[in-house]
Amino acid sequence: MTQKLNRQTASIPQTRPVKVLQFGEGNFLRAFVDWIIDILNEKTDFNGAVEIVQPISKGMATMVNDQDGLYHVVLNGIQQGQTVSETRLITCVAGAFNPYDDFQHFLKTAENPHLQFIISNTTEAGITFSANDTAAGTLADTFPGKITQLLYHRFIYFHGAADKGLALIPCELIEKNGDTLKQTILQYIDLWKLPEAFKQWVLTENTFCNTLVDRIVPGFPKDTIRSIQESVGYEDNLVVTAEPFHLWVIEATDGVHAAFPADKADLQVKFVKDLTPYRTRKVRILNGAHTALVPVAYLRGLRTVRESVEDSYAGEFIRQAIFEEIIPTLDLPQEELQQFANDVIERFQNPFIRHELISIALNSISKYKVRVLPSVLEYYKRKGQLPERLLFSLAALIRFYKGEVKREAIPLNDTPEILEFFKKAWSTNNPVQVVKATLANKAFWDQDLTQIPGLENKVLHFVLKYEEELSQDLSVNIL
Repeated sequence: MTQKLNRQTASIPQTRPVKVLQFGEGNFLRAFVDWIIDILNEKTDFNGAVEIVQPISKGMATMVNDQDGLYHVVLNGIQQGQTVSETRLITCVAGAFNPYDDFQHFLKTAENPHLQFIISNTTEAGITFSANDTAAGTLADTFPGKITQLLYHRFIYFHGAADKGLALIPCELIEKNGDTLKQTILQYIDLWKLPEAFKQWVLTENTFCNTLVDRIVPGFPKDTIRSIQESVGYEDNLVVTAEPFHLWVIEATDGVHAAFPADKADLQVKFVKDLTPYRTRKVRILNGAHTALVPVAYLRGLRTVRESVEDSYAGEFIRQAIFEEIIPTLDLPQEELQQFANDVIERFQNPFIRHELISIALNSISKYKVRVLPSVLEYYKRKGQLPERLLFSLAALIRFYKGEVKREAIPLNDTPEILEFFKKAWSTNNPVQVVKATLANKAFWDQDLTQIPGLENKVLHFVLKYEEELSQDLSVNIL
């Protein structure tokens, strides 16, 4: 027997002051940021509520308010070799509103003396400037435009008080997201000809934090929602599922760290002066391992990340690639790198997430350039030799772009230019020419990889072995 989920039925009053204004009501923010804030409230003296701003005209604010901001986060995955499945009722969300319905209510949120943080996730395209937002007095269409209006109202209302500046912590998946948000706000200040004193207040009394976020959030569990609702005893229409792993790296001042004491709540939230090495670690180990694994596993007949990692050959391949060829190119403490790598392997093995290799294969050439090639080049620079497994992955990728394996078509998904290149290259049926043309293509790699001593011969050797074994319908075991 289930009942409606709200603060009355759950006997949870809303008594905390709103300290966080959150732009975005989607699955990620609710399963990541709000989950973290809920734990902060439980384990520290943070004592803060979240008010959600719906960032676009159509969204979920009404659904959030129908449940008085309450909902459950369900974590499923593997941690330290053990299956984890736990459910948490999130109580820190005070409510949500649509600024397109009430611009004045939106501005009034800036008058809150308890407000300390603005947190956002408005997609990668969210932090953008539009010259069409010409009027400061009507709701801006873009997220940075709205923030500019909010900050200006706060500046006026509190007479430019130094202690009423805010910490802005964007979670959008772009590099230097905090710096980008600040620069975009400055563009709006200039466009709207707002006072110089306001610009200086924005620059000196507000903190813009660059961040890195990491958690897989599958979202609403439509296949298991009934059993979850029966288990929690409520008709929760905002359930969100996520993996147990979470990491939030925030480039921030000591003041922001003190105001958001996540380190006291046993959470994987790191406050750092430079998050560059953490971004590099994520791109090279997590994303790089994904990209390196896909063609090797796919050509072997595997179709998901989990079965690939658990396969005796592909699993050993990716472990050796990570620990023996990627980690040696990184500069963080070895213990941290190895722990992160072990976490990545467990995340890949998560039985609750079906991650198709072919979906990761989207735009694999550009992904290899960004995620894997830097490890190849850095390994060569430091060791004076070439990384066998990462180049084996490159060979597998070239063979993958032939578009078929054992007479079965591969649904390649890349730019028309790249697909046409490989179609033409493989039409020659000459692997030597294909490898040379691919490695020498500066449009792919921003350099001619045939100029690196030994690289072309090594990749060609692997491609030829692939052609030989696949032509005989053998199970590919090359390394």
